[in-house]
Amino acid sequence: MTHIPINVTVDGIEYDVEVEPRRLLVHFLREDIGRVGTVVGCDTSNCGACTVLLDGQSVKSCSILAVQADGHTVLTVQGLAEGEHNWHPVQTAFKECHGLQCGYCTPGMVMATVDLLGENPNPTEIEIREGLEGNLCRCTGYHNIVKSVQYAAELMGGTK
Repeated sequence: MTHIPINVTVDGIEYDVEVEPRRLLVHFLREDIGRVGTVVGCDTSNCGACTVLLDGQSVKSCSILAVQADGHTVLTVQGLAEGEHNWHPVQTAFKECHGLQCGYCTPGMVMATVDLLGENPNPTEIEIREGLEGNLCRCTGYHNIVKSVQYAAELMGGTK
């Protein structure tokens, strides 16, 4: 199969690579460049576990082809932290407020939250629930996820 050259920046690292035209971004991230923090959930864009930021906007990486990321910037959950112990406020909030159980949905929830708080730094509970409605969690009742987002908003300078 013919490969197409792409240039994409992922978590601050620029990649000049060739990919198959049908290669999904999630598989490129995980298998080609080792960004395994982005998980494959449903492969149908229903669950949101594979959510990343593409030029600052949350997208489900199982619904984007790697070639569509050509010339763009991708941020994964692994790129949020600045070092091993300097977590992003959203990651800290999810840890402190127990916004995870099995952890499978957590990378997508965290990335969707980063986008949500970037657009609305002080969301109401309803706005949080609406903002995360494309990300499913099978383990929780979402209560601690909502608390995590509220706490992240506080940590990032929003008010409670």
